[in-house]
Amino acid sequence: MPVLASPSSGSPAMATGPISGDQPFIQVRDLVKTYGDVHAVSGISFDVMPGEIFGFLGHNGAGKTTTIRMLTGRTRPTGGSATIAGHDIVRDRDAIKPLINLVFEDQNLYERFTAIQNLEIFADLYGVPRRRGLELLEMVRLTDAAKRKVKTYSSGMKQRLLIARSLINSPKVLFLDEPTRGLDPTSARELRDLIRRLSDGGTTVFLTTHYMEEADELSDRVAFLSAGKIVALDTPRELKLRFGSRTASVLLRDRQEQTIALDDPADAGRLAGWMRDDQVLTMHSQEGTLEDVFIALAGRSL
Repeated sequence: MPVLASPSSGSPAMATGPISGDQPFIQVRDLVKTYGDVHAVSGISFDVMPGEIFGFLGHNGAGKTTTIRMLTGRTRPTGGSATIAGHDIVRDRDAIKPLINLVFEDQNLYERFTAIQNLEIFADLYGVPRRRGLELLEMVRLTDAAKRKVKTYSSGMKQRLLIARSLINSPKVLFLDEPTRGLDPTSARELRDLIRRLSDGGTTVFLTTHYMEEADELSDRVAFLSAGKIVALDTPRELKLRFGSRTASVLLRDRQEQTIALDDPADAGRLAGWMRDDQVLTMHSQEGTLEDVFIALAGRSL
């Protein structure tokens, strides 16, 4: 099975000091996590560039959350290594903490407090001015609801508040675990717009999601994780071109719609015949989807 991830053997040594804008902000080499006989993560390697939205996709139990827990210092790796901004995730945990933040799937907010009170608590914990909370509420468009108790918020509003809370320390890397799960289409679109704005502003985003269309829309590159291993890593477009089915939808004059495979000589002959007989009204190419790619590589859909 083709693997398009960064090479784990013979790769150059990772940086151990401050990085420049053209160097990876996150570097992972042969990272392993086992629990007894269970291999949750089995020697994965990849880089994430500054300001990149990096999609990390896989089934439940594939190792996504375990990887995030290792990169954020919540779980110690069994083997391999990783750095964030040149700092080793095991030796330099205290140096990494101010540089990162994360939003897990659970909306763990203080619901009896107002939005601004939630943010002021974390501003105090991080030692930043409380006015930072008001700035972030404006960024996530919750200024008008700043003094409302969080228990009155919709799911979309709570998710935006979680994003605001995660930005209280101005992190260089933001880990987002299923940020739009359970949101209505409007709220999900607003959150995706916010993620793009953060990336455009220089924040590196490490994104997990079960929504392939969302990953395709947002991610600069995506990694597919299956059974603890990366089975493909590239831009969404390259993955779709390489592994997706290349087809075209042809509408004929009798209003029949036909799907043809662009790589099939027999279908090419059928199309030539329709064109010769002036039977084609419209024709549209159909690029493969990330879902198609994932099924081809991991054996089943998300």
